[in-house]
Parts: sequence; C-alpha cells; structure tokens
Amino acid sequence: MSILASGGFWAFVGVVAGIYTILALGLQVQFGFAGLLNFGQVAFMAIAAYTMAILVVKEGWSMWLAAALGIAAATVGGLLLGLTSLRLRADYFAIVTIAFSEIVRYVATNDTALTGGTQGTIALGRVGTASQYNGQWSSFESGVEHALGFSSSDATMLVIVWFVALVLLLLTWLGLRTPWGRVLRAIRDDEEAAAALGKNTFAYKLQALALGAALGGIAGLFYAWEFSFFSPDDFQPLLTFFAWMILLLGGLGRVWAVPLGAGIFGIVFAGTRFLNFAPFTWFGSDGRAYLRLIIIGLIIVILVLVRPQGLLGNKREMVLE
Repeated sequence: MSILASGGFWAFVGVVAGIYTILALGLQVQFGFAGLLNFGQVAFMAIAAYTMAILVVKEGWSMWLAAALGIAAATVGGLLLGLTSLRLRADYFAIVTIAFSEIVRYVATNDTALTGGTQGTIALGRVGTASQYNGQWSSFESGVEHALGFSSSDATMLVIVWFVALVLLLLTWLGLRTPWGRVLRAIRDDEEAAAALGKNTFAYKLQALALGAALGGIAGLFYAWEFSFFSPDDFQPLLTFFAWMILLLGGLGRVWAVPLGAGIFGIVFAGTRFLNFAPFTWFGSDGRAYLRLIIIGLIIVILVLVRPQGLLGNKREMVLE
C-alpha cells in the first residue's frame, strides 16, 4: 500500500494515461468520426519509435529531427495501409489492420541488423555497446524540470505529456468542428449518401486514417522517451485493444471522452496491481495481471449494458451496433 500511496507511482500512472490518451485519440478520429475499424493502431507507435531510435543511434541525427521523421513515417504507413485496403469491407479492413501491426512487429523482431531484434533498442549500436537514443530528451526534460521547480522526473514528464495531449485534443476537436469533420461524420453514418452528394469518401477516409496514424506515432515517441528502452514485444496487439477499452469507457464520437476513459483505465489497471486485500491476495503477481484485465472487462460489459454509448457518448451517434 505504500507504493499505492506514492506520488511518484501515480505520476507514472498519469504519464501512461497521457500516452494512451494520444494513442486512443487517433482511434477516435479513425473510428469514432470516420467509422474505420482499425485493430492495428499499435503499428504506428512502433514505426515512429523505431524510426526515431534508428536515426539517432545509427545515423547520429538530432533527436528532434528524427522524432519529426518518425511521425512522418507513421503517417506514410497509414497512407500506404489505406491506399491498399480502404476499399475493403469494414470487417476485412479490420483483419488487414491487425495483420499489418503484426507484420511490423515481426519485421522488428527478425531484422536484427536494423532494429536490434529481440534485444530491442539497446542493441542498435555497435556490438558490446549499449546504445541510447534519448540523451537530448533527458536534457530537455531536465531543463523543464528546473524551469518548473520540480524535483521529480516523473512529475515533469506528467506535465509534458499532458500538455501535448491537451494541445492535440484541442486541435483535433477544432478540426472536427469544421466542414471536414462534418463530412467524416456523414461518411460514418451513411457513406453512400455522402458519395451521392459528391464527396470523395475514399480521400476523406484516407485523411482520417493518416491523421490517426500520426497521433499513434506521437504516442509511440512518448512511450520510447518514457521507458528509455523498448523492444518488439512492447508493441503487442494488446496495446491497441487497451486503446479500444478507453474509447468504450469514455464514449465514441467525443474527443473529450478520450482523456476521461484513459484516466479511468489507468487508475483501474495500475491501481489494482498493488491492492493487498482479498480477493487480490489470493493470486500471485502473474495472476493479478490477468485479474486486472478481468476487472476492466467486467466494467466495460456493465457499461455496455447500462450505458452503451460510453460515459460521455451520444447514443444517437453510436457507430458500434
């Protein structure tokens, strides 16, 4: 319980919730507003994170430039995925997206010379040398920490991540209130009707997919900076389904529902890890990990039964039927 009461622990939980907010915001754009059933959002996290780390360690580029190119690479990945598969029926498109995410992960696992393979980014450098890609980020974080007068890197990271998340939420909210956003809603509700009005539905869906991919890439960068090391196993499909849980908790088709869902998910998922009373004490640490997922699953089942549109969702705009 001492860990549970620790400010550092909850700051870390807040950082992870912020990263998931950015990740799930991409899914909200893709599915909540454009109706694109994407089960491979984690692939864009991996593409951006690996692009940044490889360019910094292997090519010696500035981390900031490498980060921008990482986001660009994730966006291009979304465009290539959309160009080849967006004309498929929704369920087939969903299958393609999860296959795409697994292809990215297996390439990262097997291309040892490029990605470090199963050893992850620690093996990106020369043999016998532990590589590091976040030196510039650590310096930047230290500068922010000093400017804010903080004494904890976790608290500093919490402020940075949520500042970026709130800016992205605001920009996305404003963008979706424009005619572009209204066309996306029209495509979600009735694509044939939108096409009959002369809208290029394919182009709009491709834009939504690319924007969601870019947001996934930003989440991947923060994930890489927060943990200072990552490997292909950090980008399992489970992360995408965590983002889906957040959407279902907060509500589909509502930008500001995403941070609410991420906050609830973070508290339940992380908080139950250290609860030491029955029934949690009946399980070992590995069993508790599954118990946490069961609890979140039960919350979602109850929510779907009681309030299927989510906590902030509008039932009239439900796209999950």
